[in-house]
Amino acid sequence: MPERRADLRVERAGAVATVTLDRPDALNALTVPLKEALLAAFQDLAGDDGVRAIVLTGAGRAFCAGQDLRERLEPDALPLDDEIRTRYNPLIRAMCGLPKPIVGAINGVAAGAGASLAFACDVRIAADGASFLLAFGRVGLIPDSGATWLLPRLVGGAKAAEMALTTEPLSAAEAERLGLVARVVPAGDVVAEAQTIAARLAGLAPTALALTKQALAGTWQRSLDEQLELEAELQGRAGTTADHAEGIDAFLARRSPAFRGD
Repeated sequence: MPERRADLRVERAGAVATVTLDRPDALNALTVPLKEALLAAFQDLAGDDGVRAIVLTGAGRAFCAGQDLRERLEPDALPLDDEIRTRYNPLIRAMCGLPKPIVGAINGVAAGAGASLAFACDVRIAADGASFLLAFGRVGLIPDSGATWLLPRLVGGAKAAEMALTTEPLSAAEAERLGLVARVVPAGDVVAEAQTIAARLAGLAPTALALTKQALAGTWQRSLDEQLELEAELQGRAGTTADHAEGIDAFLARRSPAFRGD
């Protein structure tokens, strides 16, 4: 049975958990309860040894429209900088630091902070009608939730600047051409495709995947020598795991490995 909390559904199938933003009538716009539930879900899944890969998607025709602007009009709404520091930044940090791969099933528009959620996934699969939109400038704001850090590293500085400054949407086809998404599939297939990829990832060595994410994170801030040293350090750790020994044994025996996460 799906686990439900504050407009969020978490469903487990084998070693794959599918997390669904579930406010379809509001295009899955982010409210305080939804942000808190999403952060708690990622924290719970990080510590769940039975889950090895995660799919993030949205219900209905949108992935996520970003912040629910009506909520910002509430008298008790935090100042924007406090809201970002309190709820958005911890969420992006949790996703990027999660020791398990996240596959984004971008089923429709990913706008504002919703685009940032997509950018923070490790692999992105897009529906053919999906799009990415940094519309902050249309309401007198700047891109946040990691967008100005993640997007230039995904598509390059020139395209990131165009998206951030002009607020023009990026189509799924163009996102695939730029390498922002791994592939584009029909809308009805996007979640299943993402789950297939997640299941494939879940069959790999969990520690190796976690260390690979660590090696990729922040690589633009390190020199070549620093990156080479980090690779050596992380490879040394991976090489002492039981999963590495299992992988070697399975290769020599010409069988599929059975990784346990040891």
